[in-house]
Amino acid sequence: MSYTIEGRTGPWEIVVGLEVHAQVISQSKLFSGAATAFGAAPNSQVSFIDAGFPGMLPVINAECVAQAVRTGLGLNAKVNLWSRFDRKNYFYADLPQGYQISQFAHPIIGEGAVEITLADGAVKTIGITRLHLEQDAGKSLHDQHPSKSFIDLNRSGVALMEIVSEPDMRSPEEAGAYLSKLRQILRYLGTCDGNMDEGSMRADVNVSVRKAGEGYRTRCEVKNVNSIRFVMQAVEAEARRQIEVWEDGGEVSQETRLFDTARGTTRSMRSKEDAHDYRYFPEPDLPPLVLESNWVEALKAALPELPDARRARYVAMGLSAYDAHVLTLEKETAVFFESVATGRDAKIVANWLTGDFFAHLNKRGVGIEESPVPAKDLGALIDLIADKTINGKIAKDVLEIMFEEGKTPGAIVAERGLKQVTDTGAIDAAVDKVLAANAGQVEQYKAGKVTLFGFFVGQTMKALQGKGNPALVNEVLKAKLGG
Repeated sequence: MSYTIEGRTGPWEIVVGLEVHAQVISQSKLFSGAATAFGAAPNSQVSFIDAGFPGMLPVINAECVAQAVRTGLGLNAKVNLWSRFDRKNYFYADLPQGYQISQFAHPIIGEGAVEITLADGAVKTIGITRLHLEQDAGKSLHDQHPSKSFIDLNRSGVALMEIVSEPDMRSPEEAGAYLSKLRQILRYLGTCDGNMDEGSMRADVNVSVRKAGEGYRTRCEVKNVNSIRFVMQAVEAEARRQIEVWEDGGEVSQETRLFDTARGTTRSMRSKEDAHDYRYFPEPDLPPLVLESNWVEALKAALPELPDARRARYVAMGLSAYDAHVLTLEKETAVFFESVATGRDAKIVANWLTGDFFAHLNKRGVGIEESPVPAKDLGALIDLIADKTINGKIAKDVLEIMFEEGKTPGAIVAERGLKQVTDTGAIDAAVDKVLAANAGQVEQYKAGKVTLFGFFVGQTMKALQGKGNPALVNEVLKAKLGG
């Protein structure tokens, strides 16, 4: 079912395209040797090139080029063996050169596609128009002084991949799903860390609205949105604003806008520039970028397994589609799962991981990469259940102690005497005591109230301090109760 917004004149369709700026994971910047570490002291990672000193010549960073190609391959996109850098001319205080070295007419990556899955299970393909490399600008700080703006050039010259989608999205949900999937792919590839709160991935959201059957109307660009949730909110807010303008008899002006996260509205920033306003021309200080096809093929052969392929493999291993989805959302989770699942029942491992293990991580507010319980210890706990050293109930208690005290499951079981009772003599004795103490319930059971069987199991397990083997307890009770 298509998503529409009801206006006074009937339903309106949203049209969305995203331009995602993803900071390349590299040790140095796109055209200089300056470092790229996040959080360094202001202006401590700036070369003469980044600062726009006259006569300084850019030198292309080969690793940044390789990262862009890996990303293109991961997006099923065309890798252009010949591309070119251009100068994009505009003035802003945190752009020292007065221009940005970018790619315009000839990007390094051409058309591709990303497949998204929506909440109702529907699958949709979102087209990729292009991916191009460019240098980032610095950062203006307006809250450090009552009358002055400060400039931090640490980010100036950092390599960015601008990934431009086709206007294929038709709802806030689709925009959110696309950005989530794109972030997931980049993180699996290791080409961008996707930390939107640090600004290493941000989105310009292009929104327009139209009536059914119409062509495209004027779009507006909502600039620099830095979370998936805010992207979805910005799509909704801007679409409703435009519908109101059209229905009041006005015309939507093409412009750049900002999303006010506190108010949930967009506001005008500046009129939207066209390409000719930037006076693009070929970058004179850099030759065209020429790639060898065998180098591209080598990068392709070395790509890691991407989330869609990994998810399909997990389903083939016997996992549900839901478990496979949850376990592949983050690469770190998938790696942890596979480490535990090697040589063990994958479904049992998935149940423990997505159930009690995730609950303990959430309770402590940590991600799986910061888990105080390593994969080998969770595997050892599952082994103790498999070899009947402990039962499932005791295992839950042991896991909690593992998180609290950092001890191995074997040590906890030994220290606390939690080993499962499998001695049939001890179980026989416990069952006899329970039945003798509950003669009335025994009579009711034998008279046909079979639901009391669970009561007898619970009382027997209590008598055994929770350490009885459930299968043996059930077996002995059935025999003594007469079936």
